[in-house]
Amino acid sequence: MKALKRYAAVDTGSRVEGASPHQLVKILFDELLLALDTSALALKAGDRHKCLDRQTRALAILHALETSLDHDRGGEVALSLAIVYREVRRRTLQATSTGEAASMEDARGFIAEIASAWNQIG
Repeated sequence: MKALKRYAAVDTGSRVEGASPHQLVKILFDELLLALDTSALALKAGDRHKCLDRQTRALAILHALETSLDHDRGGEVALSLAIVYREVRRRTLQATSTGEAASMEDARGFIAEIASAWNQIG
């Protein structure tokens, strides 16, 4: 398991090196979707430790995405994205507090739509 984690860290690190800003955001979306998926699966399986670990990762990525928004140049789009990121955060926290993965799966759906649109403009 440790070897798998090291491989994943090296893989992510190599994707980040030399990536354009657009590619970096794509990587964040990919990692966020993976964290939300893994957290929801762990929640369903009753693995609270893994669920919280992946939830923490998802929340950190959401924070990075939200703080990188340029509200001066992004206007309405940046504001809308900030609102979505906050809602995803709220639903993710709600899922773990209630033990219901449905809220996290809904949150994942919001991010999947944004990630899909981001991929189309790249």
